[in-house]
Amino acid sequence: MKQNDPMVSTQESQYWLSSRSPWDPRGWSRRIWIIAVTAVIVVVAVVVGAVVGTRASSSANAYPDYSRLNYTLIDTYSGTSFFDKFNYFHDYDPAGGFVHYVDPAYARTYNLTFATQNTAIVKVDTTVGPGSEPDASTGRFSVRLESRAQYGPGLFLFDVKHTPHGCGTWPALWLTDPNNWPTNGEIDIMEAVNEAPSGNLVALHTTDGCTMSDVRREMSGTAGQGDCHNATNSNTGCTVTGGPGTYGPEFNAGGGGIVALEWRDEGIRSWIFPRNIQSGLTALPASAADPAPDPSTWGPPLADFPSTSCDVASHFRNQSIIVNIDLCGYFTEAVWASSGCPSNCTDLVANNPSAFTNAYWEFGAFQVYRPL
Repeated sequence: MKQNDPMVSTQESQYWLSSRSPWDPRGWSRRIWIIAVTAVIVVVAVVVGAVVGTRASSSANAYPDYSRLNYTLIDTYSGTSFFDKFNYFHDYDPAGGFVHYVDPAYARTYNLTFATQNTAIVKVDTTVGPGSEPDASTGRFSVRLESRAQYGPGLFLFDVKHTPHGCGTWPALWLTDPNNWPTNGEIDIMEAVNEAPSGNLVALHTTDGCTMSDVRREMSGTAGQGDCHNATNSNTGCTVTGGPGTYGPEFNAGGGGIVALEWRDEGIRSWIFPRNIQSGLTALPASAADPAPDPSTWGPPLADFPSTSCDVASHFRNQSIIVNIDLCGYFTEAVWASSGCPSNCTDLVANNPSAFTNAYWEFGAFQVYRPL
């Protein structure tokens, strides 16, 4: 029977309407329709919110699998040939420093790099003063080394016996592709400014799309900025800071230590194992002395940069090892007012060669491993 059938009486039509189920939308008023649609929207919003919340919670709890990789040694920097595998950068400082990076000939003349069987030294000039010819009125002599070899993911071990420090200094041990920055990324392994009161700074600098914010990390260091994008906050990068014993006077007083970096698709991690100056040994786990060291047994690193919200494989490639001691520059100048250092940075650098007595790196060997 159809409601618009002319053969249906008015009484029958009224009976048909009154007997319809309240769940049948054909009998709903406009008010009931509005209530029903509103209820559906609320239910959908609750469901979507629950799904999104579950996914966010899942992402926050996600963590890479850092299980063992088998490594093999592919490169060593050591002994009297330590510097043979590096190029000496001697162009305008891209970090805005008050520095003249010298070529090998100048480095020999001013004794800024030299090596023995057991150690390699990289230092800032401590001889050129206001009356010298040349003087340091446009910047002091220093060194920036860039390894000729470029590396992919792997394990890097650095025997660091002394770290540079002092007002006006900005030293770093780092990895990058000098010809493709920031496209191929940057990994700062050891970095500090002035007297390094805060300890070692570990950082990543990338193009957009790499962040450490709101992700699970397992490390002993203190996290700073989470966004690794070089355009964020004047290229601060995503940072982790260690304690005073990880860089500078306290680190040096203990005889330095072994600095380790593991770079893999799952993430990037770094450790600092202080040396026991009494025995001449290091606290580095025994596996590091083996042909195939195993970072999965080393415990929490100083810095952990998991791949949870950063595709490590697409942001880092073709990395050279870089060692330098910059003077003044963007980072040093940015914190000068709170550094406790006298005068201003450029005046200090130009006129006080003795201020850089402790501004030198001392290394044992560098070892580079790649995963099998």
